[in-house]
Amino acid sequence: MATVHVNDADFDTEVRKADTPVIVDFWAEWCGPCKQIGPALEELSDEYAGKVKVVKVNVDENPEQAAALGVRGIPALFMFKDGEVISNRMGAAPKAALKSWIDESV
Repeated sequence: MATVHVNDADFDTEVRKADTPVIVDFWAEWCGPCKQIGPALEELSDEYAGKVKVVKVNVDENPEQAAALGVRGIPALFMFKDGEVISNRMGAAPKAALKSWIDESV
């Protein structure tokens, strides 16, 4: 399952009301570290298909949710479960570290 692009308008439906845990990647086109972790998140989205949903929110186009969550730097990853943030991490990380974070969180 590929990552899903989410905007401020459908954030609640796609993230807060999701049946599975959701990783939200706050990113921007100009962000080098964001581009660096993009492929790893795509792979993890496939590996956790049906168990964890991975969505991307472009902060330049959709600033509301990022502001509401206090995002000050990107990439910023937030894990939601049952509509609430259960974990978050900032900055780029290798795939193995992201996988460990997911496994610890869900």
